[in-house]
Amino acid sequence: MDRHATSSEYGEVGEVYLSRAEIAARVAELGAELAADYEGLDPLLVAPLKSSVVFLADLSRALRIPHAFDVIEIAPYTGGGEGIRLLKDVDVPLAGRHVLVVEDVVDTGLTLHFLRRTFAVREPASLAAVTLLDRPYRRLVEDVPLRYVGFTVPDELFAGYGLGLDERWRSFPDLRLVRGNSLPDAVGEAA
Repeated sequence: MDRHATSSEYGEVGEVYLSRAEIAARVAELGAELAADYEGLDPLLVAPLKSSVVFLADLSRALRIPHAFDVIEIAPYTGGGEGIRLLKDVDVPLAGRHVLVVEDVVDTGLTLHFLRRTFAVREPASLAAVTLLDRPYRRLVEDVPLRYVGFTVPDELFAGYGLGLDERWRSFPDLRLVRGNSLPDAVGEAA
């Protein structure tokens, strides 16, 4: 596979950072690790829309034990307020369930911190998180239930494998660098 994209073919999207094969291999490893840890527990995978959906689908197929999944939708507060708000909640009760939040990228930790607080009051049996990409050096909060990490990545913007920029490029099967862009200092996970 060509690790470089031309400008005419992909616009601002550049070279492949993680290939389809590299992602598939790591997702399979995560699925096996989760299956061992959650054997007999029937976990509920919960993924925030939209970027996490591709990872959720592949992880669900790799997880060879009984499980269920659901999606939520979150957004940052607007109008000068800080924080995160829940736009779409899970459709099933969390009490007594082993809940595993499936994230595309964990950056500041604000989204996982919000979800930990939001879900904890519903008394799940356990609460943990798995992320495809992690940037631990950007954490603003440390109180996050992150237990499983696919890849630790540099301070770059990515497109593909569900991640988009201006709602484009989500369908690329690999993860590509976005040329000429790096993460702004104020990037939060709710975006």
